[in-house]
Amino acid sequence: MNNRMLLTALSLTLSTSAWADFTATAQEARSIAKEAYLYGFPMVEMYKTLYTQAVDKKSPNFKAPFNQIGNTAKAFTAKDTAFVTPNADTPYSFIWMDLRAEPLVLTLPPIEEHRYYSVQLIDAYTLNFAYLGTRSTGNNGGNFMIAGPDWQGQQPLKIDRLLRSESNIAYALYRTQLFDDKDLDKVKDIQKGYKVEPLSRYVGHKAPAAAPKVDWPKPLPGMSDTPDLFRYLNFMLAFAPAQDVEKDLLARFKTIGIEAGKPFTLTTLTGDQRKALEDGIADAKAEFEQFKKDQVDTHQVSSGDLFGTRDHLKGNYLYRYAGANMGIFGNSAEEANYIGYFVDKDGQPVDASKHDYTLHFDKGALPPADAFWSLTMYNGKNKLLVANPLNRYLINSRMLPGLKLDSDGGLTLYVQNKAPAKDLQSNWLPAPNGPFYGVLRLYLPKPEVVSGQWKMPLLTPVTPQKQ
Repeated sequence: MNNRMLLTALSLTLSTSAWADFTATAQEARSIAKEAYLYGFPMVEMYKTLYTQAVDKKSPNFKAPFNQIGNTAKAFTAKDTAFVTPNADTPYSFIWMDLRAEPLVLTLPPIEEHRYYSVQLIDAYTLNFAYLGTRSTGNNGGNFMIAGPDWQGQQPLKIDRLLRSESNIAYALYRTQLFDDKDLDKVKDIQKGYKVEPLSRYVGHKAPAAAPKVDWPKPLPGMSDTPDLFRYLNFMLAFAPAQDVEKDLLARFKTIGIEAGKPFTLTTLTGDQRKALEDGIADAKAEFEQFKKDQVDTHQVSSGDLFGTRDHLKGNYLYRYAGANMGIFGNSAEEANYIGYFVDKDGQPVDASKHDYTLHFDKGALPPADAFWSLTMYNGKNKLLVANPLNRYLINSRMLPGLKLDSDGGLTLYVQNKAPAKDLQSNWLPAPNGPFYGVLRLYLPKPEVVSGQWKMPLLTPVTPQKQ
């Protein structure tokens, strides 16, 4: 069945009348379900964002219909709940791209050299297949064509670069650096210069036939934690032609009813079959929790390991799952480095109801980044920004002139719930009265970050323990 035939049948994907092709034994099914859950979770999480941003016009998080650009010209605050672990340094723009009928052309305006911006191009697998912007194409702007896997045409002369997506649905996620509140109007002007149009319109040719209409299934509560996930995975796979490196994997998935564009109907499964799927999902979650504790929290595995191209991830679906679970749509290592502060220097989970903390950078050892760095605070319970009397959600490199240096030239930040002494409040990053985590982002990290030569400082609890 070709892709267009699959897509005409997408409305059947959630049908309850068709039988799932489930041929695996219960023991086999448990192991396969674990694999399929790790593989499929990022794609289904991506679908949830797609639905709320591009399909459900009544959603408070709706941005723009497919193949149109939506801009968010604001800095995130504690009142924003659409994204977990939001980035408060770079207002976003969004394009959900439907590449079935023809490619799209993204036009970027020239912007000033000292301002960072990027366009992260993400396929339906949540792989970062390419970038535009400061690092990759410069700040001079240009016209860039994004084509899906089925397009067979020639690159027009007026196109600066052709970029290929492995899937017919893809995401363009723009980040435009915001210097401070007074800079917001300038960011809005830059966003007005971001344009998207079909290739036929760009070159002045007749538009091809429209792609078949899709009946987008509404996400269900809890769908990412149960076998319901496999129903939506089948739906998403219809937009992503099978890659040669995954054909054996997809053949195994087929034995538990996972196949592109096909129905996946839980009501047709036996009790043993359904339990095998649920147990496989539980196994996958347990493996992730152990992996996070042993390797992510201890910084043996970095964000740069979890996000990137297919070649970068090399089939490591646990890594791809971890990235989507902790902060979906994260940047590739060469674009940005994320350092998570989940535990203190003693390996204990950080909790501002129990301790105040300090984070100390030696003189000359601030985070090395060619663009900028930023440390952002998040509530450990809901993964959102933390309301506080200063309305300060981060400390970044542009704030350095207003920070107080130590007598030896180093920099100490105070991470705590209640305000420190008045002369230290310039260096205070307010934390919630309970569990929290911080994310240190380095945009365009320097080579010493990637090589491991630069050593991140650790959070130090201030003793005695708070009562």
